[in-house]
Amino acid sequence: MQPKNPIIGLCQQATFMISAAKVDQCPPDEGYEVAFAGRSNAGKSSALNTLTHANLARTSKTPGRTQLLNFFTLDEERRLVDLPGYGYAKVPIPLKQHWQRHLEAYLSSRESLVGLILMMDIRHPLTEFDRMMLDWSQASHMPLHILLTKADKLTFGAAKNALLKVRQDIHKGWGTDASIQLFSAPKRQGVEEAQAVLAGWMGLLEEADDDQEPAE
Repeated sequence: MQPKNPIIGLCQQATFMISAAKVDQCPPDEGYEVAFAGRSNAGKSSALNTLTHANLARTSKTPGRTQLLNFFTLDEERRLVDLPGYGYAKVPIPLKQHWQRHLEAYLSSRESLVGLILMMDIRHPLTEFDRMMLDWSQASHMPLHILLTKADKLTFGAAKNALLKVRQDIHKGWGTDASIQLFSAPKRQGVEEAQAVLAGWMGLLEEADDDQEPAE
């Protein structure tokens, strides 16, 4: 029997920590932090809530409501960060520029950031924002894992074909560093795969292996 992923228990006890409009309002820059990014209508909040078994992130019928960096604590060393939704047309230009400026400042300066989960709507992948995030992760050598969200909106075969096509496009443009999977919040599809990525980035798999090693 496979051991239970230690991230699951931590996610179940995840709690809201703080919201920050600017980098200097963020929590102390220590431990492990994984950020969730995506266009405003890519299902980011739903994915975050599904992965944590909690209603951490507010889902809204009006995309673009996440206007701050929202931090959620898993334990004393580990946090998840819900980044501002990006690219929604009805948001005023100055506000978009404010988000972009502080998003870039956070991404470039945060030492505790160990990985980025990028949500793409499977029906509209590789938008301008998605490409910008892929460019940034490649340039900064930041691990990036893509959730092709809303996979339940397509048939199984169409979703698999979309996954293969996006994977090929990413390999051509950005190499093989970014990983990618199908994800559906309503169907809980891809949850274990995504949680395994989180556990690896946050150093939990090594700890689990150490716990299982027999004493000499």
